[in-house]
Amino acid sequence: MARTKEFDPDAALQSALELFWRRGYEATSMADLVEHLGIARASLYATFGSKRELYLKALERYGEQRGPRIVEELSQPGPALPAVRALVHRFAEEAACDELRRGCFVTNTAVELAAHDPDTARQVEESWHSLETALTSALMRARAQGELPAERDPVALARMLLVFLQGLRVVGRVSRGPGRLRDAAAQALALLD
Repeated sequence: MARTKEFDPDAALQSALELFWRRGYEATSMADLVEHLGIARASLYATFGSKRELYLKALERYGEQRGPRIVEELSQPGPALPAVRALVHRFAEEAACDELRRGCFVTNTAVELAAHDPDTARQVEESWHSLETALTSALMRARAQGELPAERDPVALARMLLVFLQGLRVVGRVSRGPGRLRDAAAQALALLD
């Protein structure tokens, strides 16, 4: 008879995500995971595989939790530019008010691992592609609806905003005041006028 799991794998994955997000991949050992999750090492390996596999699953979970919300916000009917502006403001505020200085898990992964880990690079790129696509679509609608000047290139603007939003997340991990991030957001949004 197979033994039943003595823990909830879904809750364990969420808890691992939180630990990796707070500490990063390299600074989190299997011993840290065992202690934080309260799960035996053998059970962790049997359920999730290696630390790296657990990290990749946590990164995927993060994307599943965050990505659809952004796409939904940017694809609402009606004027599109207010949704883009609201997204930029929200990213700036989240970065400015992040007391734990965690930043964005995807951005953190890009900085820490993506340059030398193709699997994490693929997940980071998928996340960024999804955001860029949603921004491009919203900006194309904004231009078609007369909210954005006809000479503006929605693809180039979306790419600029993608890079800017990721930069907000990085700077927000270190910057101690909201002024820098709010001023930068205002300047980025001025490009949409």
